Amino acid sequence: ALDFPVRTVAHFPEMASERSSRRALDIGCAVGRSSFELSRDCDEVIGVDFSQNFITAADQMRRDGSCGYQVRETGPLASEATAHLPEDARPEVCRFIQGDAMDLPQNLGCFDRVHVANLICRLSDPEKLLDRLPELVCPGGYLVLATPCTWLDEYTPRDHQPDGDTFDWLGEKLGASFTLVQKTDEPFLIRETARKFQWTVSLVSVWQRRD
Repeated sequence: ALDFPVRTVAHFPEMASERSSRRALDIGCAVGRSSFELSRDCDEVIGVDFSQNFITAADQMRRDGSCGYQVRETGPLASEATAHLPEDARPEVCRFIQGDAMDLPQNLGCFDRVHVANLICRLSDPEKLLDRLPELVCPGGYLVLATPCTWLDEYTPRDHQPDGDTFDWLGEKLGASFTLVQKTDEPFLIRETARKFQWTVSLVSVWQRRD
């Protein structure tokens, strides 16, 4: 269940080598690991997150190659740790911006790869993002969307949640513009303290934008 951002990015099919420019958009990029993974074979990567703290950390990683942080052990006790850029990442092609996934800038253009991981079930109106995705993914490009489907009223009002199965709902919303390529599960692990961990399984679906 480790390296979840690495595994979700790995679901993108290889891009044709003759492409002159390859763009990627990472929506809900957090502190940037999936964005740096995308940078390996993309010429431009834009990471977007609602949290300014996350964007600040991602920018520090991009600029300095590392970022210190605290790891909670128990109660108020914490230890110091340092995160480093993954090998072969190209931070020079990455750019991070603070933004709302439900109201993304209109001048972003389209992308060969769009990555949306563990985000839609934390949005107050996820359909606003789903409705925008067809114009964000270039024809022939790919969307990787991961969600643990943990719909909670505190994040998403009940009338904006799927009535039934999340995957069926995604098919209804994306099917007019995208073709399903793959559907699978990916587990992920969140460390809360030295003695408490949260283990969850995310539904990962890969979609190709139709011409």
